Amino acid sequence: MTQRLLYTALVWLLLPFAGLRLLWRAFKQPAYARHLGERFGRYAAAPQRPVIWLHAVSVGETRAAAPLITTLRERYPQHQILMTHMTPTGRATSESLFGNTVLVSYLPYDFPLAVARFFAHYRPVIGLIMETEVWPNLIFQARRRAVPLWLINARLSEKSARSYARVSGLTRQSLRGLSGICAQTEADADRLRALGAEHVHLCGNVKFDVAPPEAMLARGQGWRQRFRTRPVFLAASTREGEEALVLDAIARVGAPDLLSLIVPRHPQRFDAVQTLIKSRGLKVQRRSANTDIDASVQVVLGDSMGEMFAYYASCDIAFIGGSLLPLGGQNLIEACAVGKPAIVGPYTFNFADATEQAIAAGAALRVGDAADLADTVTQLIAHPAQRLQMGRAGLAFSQAHRGAVARILATLDASGDLPPR
Repeated sequence: MTQRLLYTALVWLLLPFAGLRLLWRAFKQPAYARHLGERFGRYAAAPQRPVIWLHAVSVGETRAAAPLITTLRERYPQHQILMTHMTPTGRATSESLFGNTVLVSYLPYDFPLAVARFFAHYRPVIGLIMETEVWPNLIFQARRRAVPLWLINARLSEKSARSYARVSGLTRQSLRGLSGICAQTEADADRLRALGAEHVHLCGNVKFDVAPPEAMLARGQGWRQRFRTRPVFLAASTREGEEALVLDAIARVGAPDLLSLIVPRHPQRFDAVQTLIKSRGLKVQRRSANTDIDASVQVVLGDSMGEMFAYYASCDIAFIGGSLLPLGGQNLIEACAVGKPAIVGPYTFNFADATEQAIAAGAALRVGDAADLADTVTQLIAHPAQRLQMGRAGLAFSQAHRGAVARILATLDASGDLPPR
C-alpha cells in the first residue's frame, strides 16, 4: 500500500473530527458555519466559462495574489477566475478585493470524493496554489485529470521542511505530482528540491508586487489627521499571547502622548484583545467607531479587515506581529512599501529571507523582547531623521524586489500550461 493510500485511510478516519472541528470553529467564529457543503465538494451553479483556478488559503495569500489576479483577468477575459480559500477571512478578503469579478469558494478537505467533485464541478484548465499547500489527493486528482497544477510563490521554512521530511515518501510523491514550482528564494527552492521536488524555478515573492492602493493611503492620512500631532505606534497582525507583550512595551515607552494602534491578525479575537487592553487601565477606542480620537484615548483597536495599508499609512513606526513569540512572524513588505520603519521580533522564520534583506537594507530593526521593543520605539520617536531614513530605505527595498508576477507568468508561458490567449 502506497503512502498516499495510507494517508487517505487516515483522512477517512478523521472525517468525523473534521465536522466537529468545524462546529467548534463556528462557535468561536460564526462565519465557519456558512458554505459547509463546499468543504466536502458540494457547489452551486457550474461556471459558464473556462476556469483558471488560484488557491489562497487565507488573508495574506489572498492580498498577495491581487496583482496576479489582475494580470490574469486582463490576459484571459474569456476565462473565469476561481479563487478558493480555507478560512472565512480569506474568502471575505477575496470578495472585498475582487467583488463579483471572480468566483469564490472553499477548497474541499482532502477527501478523495470531495476533491473529485471539486474538479468535476469547476473543470479548471490550470490550478495555481499560493505558497505551500501540499494536499496529496488534490495533486493526485489534478494529475489524473491532466490539469496542470503549480505551486507558486512557494516558501518553505526549515521547520516546515523538517515536518515534511517525516513523511518523506508521501511528500516526494506529492511534490513530483505537481507540474512545477515557482519558489520565492533560492533557499526555498533548495529545501523543496531536497524533499524531492522537480521543475523548481526561482521567481521571487509576489508580495513585493502588491502596490499600496491610493484609496487606502488616503484613508490612512485621514486617520492621521484625527490623531493630530501625537506619535503613533502600530502593532500590526498581532497573534494570541503577543498583545500582552506589546502592552508591556507600550507601558515602558518614553512618550506620554503616544497613541498605539493594535491590529490583531484574527478578527474573532477583537473582543478579547479589547478586554485585555481595558484590564491594563488603558482607554481604548475601536476603529469601527469611526469617530474622532479624543486626546485621552491611548489605544485604538484595529477591528477591521482589508485596511492594513491604511493602518501603515497612519503610523510613524510599525511593529510586525507574530515575531515576539515563536510563531514565525508576518509580512513586513507592506510596511516597507508604505515607507514606514519596521520592527520585528526574534522569530521571523516564515519570512526569513525578506526580513534579513530588509534589515540589511536599513529598512527594519530586530528586537529581542518587549523591553527591547520599548527602547527601540522610544529611540525612533526621539529621532525623526532615523525614521525618515528607514522609511526611504523601505521604499527602495520593496521597489527593488518587484517583478515576481512577470517571472511567474513567463515561467508558466514557457511550460505551455497556460491556456492560449
